[in-house]
Amino acid sequence: MTNNDIFKKLRVAHKLRDEDIVKILELVDFRITKSELNAFFRREDHPKYMECGDQILRNFLNGLIIHLRGPMPKKQKKTS
Repeated sequence: MTNNDIFKKLRVAHKLRDEDIVKILELVDFRITKSELNAFFRREDHPKYMECGDQILRNFLNGLIIHLRGPMPKKQKKTS
């Protein structure tokens, strides 16, 4: 199973549209255009197909966590 397959399955499972994915990636300061994003969801034999790298999938997963759970709370420093 490739990163593209995982990305497609997550997109369908969470009912995400292109705009949603772009916003999720922006949560982790990762910028991507809709046309770049669509290249990941094309068939492998399509001329404009692009392989989804580990960095993109990792950033999407981190952004999805923030999207679903909210940002991590700030740790308070203990004073003794």
